[in-house]
Amino acid sequence: TNNFPGGIFKYVLKVSLFDERPFEHEFFLRIAQSFPFMEEFTVRNEKRQINKQFRKSKNLSIIKYPYLKELNLIESCIDYYEQFLCDTVTYLPFNVRVLMDHELVTKVTRNFTRNRTRNNCAKINYVNLCIELEDDGYSNNFSAEKQQIPQHIKDYFPHTQMIDCC
Repeated sequence: TNNFPGGIFKYVLKVSLFDERPFEHEFFLRIAQSFPFMEEFTVRNEKRQINKQFRKSKNLSIIKYPYLKELNLIESCIDYYEQFLCDTVTYLPFNVRVLMDHELVTKVTRNFTRNRTRNNCAKINYVNLCIELEDDGYSNNFSAEKQQIPQHIKDYFPHTQMIDCC
């Protein structure tokens, strides 16, 4: 819940968040500080962030998750993709596994060309993209042959093994 008071919970490794109200940058900062050794993080929230437009004028702290191994954004709106993929907002560690929706990743990365998201995406070592490539002439079974993944996606996630999770 957004009413999380804080505190230090150094033995908690797995955190899952759900709320019907939006999570703001300051809330994620409290979560990162309260769970310093968090390895798995799931964010489920379809509500758009309210204070997102004010971020550009503030010098907000970059949130770090140094021990994060898995991030699940599948059931989240685009604002949380921005929150975690933009390197001016969040610093992801290397070798993190991320579960994402292909359509939202495409929008946030501006069709895999945006520099602000390139650094964090390059750190991902395993990504599950919920995608249906059949309409584009590609197979939707990423695990069968890696070369079926479009080259622009492979270039954007250079160290990543990809599979289709849908």
